[in-house]
Amino acid sequence: MSDLPAWPDLAVSAEGAVAEVRLNRPAARNAFSQSLMRQLIEAAAWFRASTEIQAVIVMGAETYFSAGADLADPERTAGQPATRIERRQAARLGPDLCAAWESLEQVTIAAIEGYCIGGAAALAVSLDFRIAGAGAYLRLPEIALGMNMSWGALPRITALVGPSRAKRFAIFCEPCAADEALAWGMVDEVVATGAAVDRSREWAAKVAALPPLPVRMTKEAINAQASALHRATSAMDRDQWMLTSETSDFAEGGRAFAQKRKPKFRGD
Repeated sequence: MSDLPAWPDLAVSAEGAVAEVRLNRPAARNAFSQSLMRQLIEAAAWFRASTEIQAVIVMGAETYFSAGADLADPERTAGQPATRIERRQAARLGPDLCAAWESLEQVTIAAIEGYCIGGAAALAVSLDFRIAGAGAYLRLPEIALGMNMSWGALPRITALVGPSRAKRFAIFCEPCAADEALAWGMVDEVVATGAAVDRSREWAAKVAALPPLPVRMTKEAINAQASALHRATSAMDRDQWMLTSETSDFAEGGRAFAQKRKPKFRGD
């Protein structure tokens, strides 16, 4: 497809009705910088306008999907916005990223190998399907770092796995291995390590062979029913993130992570 745009941290290609988006920040283990998140939002907007593309596969590197938010991103560490309203506006990027991909009419598939952490897991559960290699795992480390999980991820995870397992996944911050994620319903199929992309291509080919109008309308109808209360239940998660990011426990979580020690939280 000759008019397919280019982005510096994404490798995007298309063949027929199937597009592939590969996260391409190898030096940062595909960590989500502010720039990468904006590029993913722009890519979603491009696909949203396409009537030719019917399925989109999102993938990482051969041995990992993404390390999550890039805590060393210079744009992130250069200094916080001066006012709370500016900070609240800046905190829209993650939720907007997931919402942009969730709202696509095309069928979307995450091909997951290795680790898929934090914001990367939030993106994965915003897509329609997740195909995981046998050695893959998903993890939310946010609470262990002194903050809440935002990006609208919790209602999406709860819809997939139920409230008890969602609490285990989000609160304990433990890796959810591919087989366990399959049993829970968080991933749709587990294949041999290294085969997630090929299997995702097979799923995408099935979509591409179907009439596009009823596929798009069916996806939209199912999502509308399944996510009817998501906005209501996650409306404050950006503000909750702002609150927790101003606590002593948040600072302690960051220090402990950097110093590779157990944090000492005080509830303050």
